[in-house]
Amino acid sequence: MVKIDMKYEGRLRLQVQHGPSGTTLLTDAPVDNHGKGESFSPTDLVAAALGSCMGTIMGIMAERHGIDLTGMTLHVEKDMVTEPVRRIGKLAVTIVVPRVKDKKDQKLLEKAALTCPVHRSLHPEIDIPVVFRWA
Repeated sequence: MVKIDMKYEGRLRLQVQHGPSGTTLLTDAPVDNHGKGESFSPTDLVAAALGSCMGTIMGIMAERHGIDLTGMTLHVEKDMVTEPVRRIGKLAVTIVVPRVKDKKDQKLLEKAALTCPVHRSLHPEIDIPVVFRWA
């Protein structure tokens, strides 16, 4: 179990603290939802969680198989929808992996990315297209 503590600071901003490490970050409501957009919104954190989870699981698999992922980049574009309710509608992920030319390794890493716990935890109505670019 991991504890995450939050404190409302006013003006739609919260301070979020990661229990095990004590690391803190701020969230802010986005401009299109009454906020200033000066930090990650809660839904931005979902997008960041998806990308970093996929990258982490790929990294675990790469370490097991001696694959060098140094320089890999991940980009997530989040689109919100308002009907029937405001929610995340799409999280488009692009993963660029340098140096991995072997097709077997590519398939292994693709499968790893798509089995990350965040990807598996998101609601099925969220469109999550994933593009891999093997440089």
